[in-house]
Amino acid sequence: MPNLKDLRNRISSVKATRKITKAMQMVAAAKLRRAQEAATAARPYAERMDQLMASLGRRIPDKRGVSPLLVGTGKDDVHLLVVMTGERGLAGGFNANIAKLARNDIQRLLSEGKTVKLLMVGRKGAEALRREFEDRYVDRLDLRGVRQVAFTHADDIANKVFALFEAGEFDVATIYFAEFKSVISQIPTALQLIPAHIPEDAEPDKPAGAEAVHEYEPSDEEVLGYLLNLNVSTQIFRGLLENVASFYGAQMSAMDAATRNAGEMIDKLTLQYNRQRQANITKELIEIISGAEAL
Repeated sequence: MPNLKDLRNRISSVKATRKITKAMQMVAAAKLRRAQEAATAARPYAERMDQLMASLGRRIPDKRGVSPLLVGTGKDDVHLLVVMTGERGLAGGFNANIAKLARNDIQRLLSEGKTVKLLMVGRKGAEALRREFEDRYVDRLDLRGVRQVAFTHADDIANKVFALFEAGEFDVATIYFAEFKSVISQIPTALQLIPAHIPEDAEPDKPAGAEAVHEYEPSDEEVLGYLLNLNVSTQIFRGLLENVASFYGAQMSAMDAATRNAGEMIDKLTLQYNRQRQANITKELIEIISGAEAL
């Protein structure tokens, strides 16, 4: 059984830890609001992009002359997985859940005889998958020094993907990130980038009354080709913003739970300390009384 000094030291240590977790919770809560607003603001843009590409895709029945970003290479033998996670931990299962989804898909693709390549964005995801799949890494991108994610960061990642695609390094590209739902819910998500996944049920905006008629210049094919390039950067940017919001939401929940657990541990240790102190006092009294009676 620990003595009183050990219990006092442990109580002091847990109290110091609780101060740290409480501070981290408050910082995450302060940053979450801005990150959530940025992620929410990016969603309508990505959805409108899907609608516009769906509208153009329906206007071009013959896809032979269209950008390969839409139709792909005609094969699906080599898959590039762009796994985007956080640079830091202490965020519950945020990083682990994204890595788990990617790991499951890697194992499924390998069992089907496919070749898998990995582009890792974020230190934690690279560390989680390094032991099993480091030989499949084609590149690792570190955003540790980035204070606020901007579209230029997504554009840099997209350019690396384009360079690999133009070099014939893969047939299908998919990004992995966590979609922010709430502070306690972040959904690991896989989104296919190349060939572009255009939802068949996406409906272009229609004004009240007659259906709007759009004409594109210079041509539908050229406009769609430009949008396909922009769409890759847009979806990656959306994934990065969703990840930031999910990270702070998960970290706030994790630090709140850690703070509460620290409080409960302090209460238990304090109770144990008081009992031990009372037992020591009782023992000393018994010894004094016994000695007095012996005299």
